[in-house]
Amino acid sequence: MKIDLNSDLGESFGPWSMGDDAAMLDVVTSANIACGGHASDPETMFTTLRTAAAKGVVIGAHPGYADREGFGRRVIPMAPAELGRMVAAQVGALVGVAALAGARVRYVKPHGALSNHAADDRAAADAIVAAVKALPGDLAFLAISGTELELAARAAGIPVFAEIFADRGYLPNGRLVPRSQPGAMIHDPAEAAERLLRFLDTGRMAVVGGDPIPLDAASICVHGDSPGAVAMAREVRARLSAAGVSLASFL
Repeated sequence: MKIDLNSDLGESFGPWSMGDDAAMLDVVTSANIACGGHASDPETMFTTLRTAAAKGVVIGAHPGYADREGFGRRVIPMAPAELGRMVAAQVGALVGVAALAGARVRYVKPHGALSNHAADDRAAADAIVAAVKALPGDLAFLAISGTELELAARAAGIPVFAEIFADRGYLPNGRLVPRSQPGAMIHDPAEAAERLLRFLDTGRMAVVGGDPIPLDAASICVHGDSPGAVAMAREVRARLSAAGVSLASFL
């Protein structure tokens, strides 16, 4: 069995630092790099891109609502066409900085509230997919398993890969438990690893308030901004490797 391990990185801004990107890039096989919307700036992008490329980590763009104060975790009311242009602008910015860093952007994974919105709203999902399809580079999508974004990308003929989360709780409908509710986050690395091993063995994900549900997964995400994120990623990688699971990017 083979699966990817990804993390949301490059989320610092100016003198404000978020997470330990250098350490995380020694563990993951794919990196979702912020594009200046919910976080990041050109220098942060450049440093993260260059480090990821040097370590052989596959790179994706991580666009989000332009809301640094809310870290992209609040829905900003926008028409679908506006969402598409926002995503195109952010992904285009990362692609441009990547050219300077000697790196290549290969996929797109929306961040936070934008991802959750596109998971349930097909018009938003279609607009984001259309914007990415119009960009150069034959970019793929990394999307939450079983969402409208995943379906929209498939309908548009864009390669799309489903992800699950090591450190987030699930609802019986396959969506993530809102961060404001109990069970939203898993902080214990051993607990996260055990849940993932059960999923890989059965194809079913444990949920809050229900029986395990079937999900597809080509990638596992560990949030880079979570406390203990690097320890979580190391534990997950070690436990999966010990169980005979190979860690490699989906691209």
